[in-house]
Amino acid sequence: MTVNILFAAHADRWAQYETPLTEALDATGLGYDLRTDFAPDEVDYIVYAPNSAVQDFTPYKRLKAVMNLWAGVEGVVQNPTLTVPLTRMVDKEGLTQGMVEWVTGHVLRHHLEMDRHIVNPGHVWDHAPPPLSKDRPVTILGFGALGQACAAALLPLGFPVTGWSRSQKSMPGVTALSGADGLHAALGKAQIVVLLLPATPMTENTLNAQTLAMMPRGAVIINPGRGPLIDDTALLTALDSGQIDHATLDVFRVEPLPAEDPYWSHPKVTVTPHIASETRPDSASRVIAENIRRNEAGKGLLHLVDRSAGY
Repeated sequence: MTVNILFAAHADRWAQYETPLTEALDATGLGYDLRTDFAPDEVDYIVYAPNSAVQDFTPYKRLKAVMNLWAGVEGVVQNPTLTVPLTRMVDKEGLTQGMVEWVTGHVLRHHLEMDRHIVNPGHVWDHAPPPLSKDRPVTILGFGALGQACAAALLPLGFPVTGWSRSQKSMPGVTALSGADGLHAALGKAQIVVLLLPATPMTENTLNAQTLAMMPRGAVIINPGRGPLIDDTALLTALDSGQIDHATLDVFRVEPLPAEDPYWSHPKVTVTPHIASETRPDSASRVIAENIRRNEAGKGLLHLVDRSAGY
């Protein structure tokens, strides 16, 4: 029996994914047909990006699952026409490792106060050393797979790490907190805060005027998670007042970030163009192919999205 797989993403993605997906599916031993066009009632699986032309899933009568190419599913999870299982991209080889490297790099950049020396228009000979890592507490908001992987990279470097999540998690060496009281405690001692929460109605504006005020004066924010996690007006006010010393932002409510956005020109903001953890076609293709193989073998899908939680 042939499994029909529709690749439904932005047109330029097909050139990136056709070969690695074909190779990964060949390795499964499945009989399959992979295309960018099928009659809807012929499709068994959709490899999907939420910015594709497919927005109405109603015609896909024999569809078994939608396999999201991205870790974030906020662009599809609330689609009322999608009633089959939805999986998100969990790729330790590519996506997770990319996030760990980006987060670790920017935590070290802020910890070592590199900008003070790299961006030094006055040619100031500032000989003051930064503190050691043991004296620079880091809090990670969002302590799922990505948050725990980042913590595992920071712990051997000596950073005290606190992880906060909506539901209680645990990890050796990490102070794990949850709930509203836990958030206050997690922010209250954080000199560097890393945002790795999903975008849901419950997490929108997690950092707002009230929570920003909980942080030690002069703290730093690093956001490779989702743009709506931050109240932008509140953050700009906190930066201007000195409550927050710097914000390194990789994600925004509107992307690409408009040229007139104040983040571009703010002296205490670093903008990066949503590069913290891009999906890598080779490793992502292997994740998708293995998930289809599992499901066809009756073993069930991995990385299923909890519709009620939104991720």
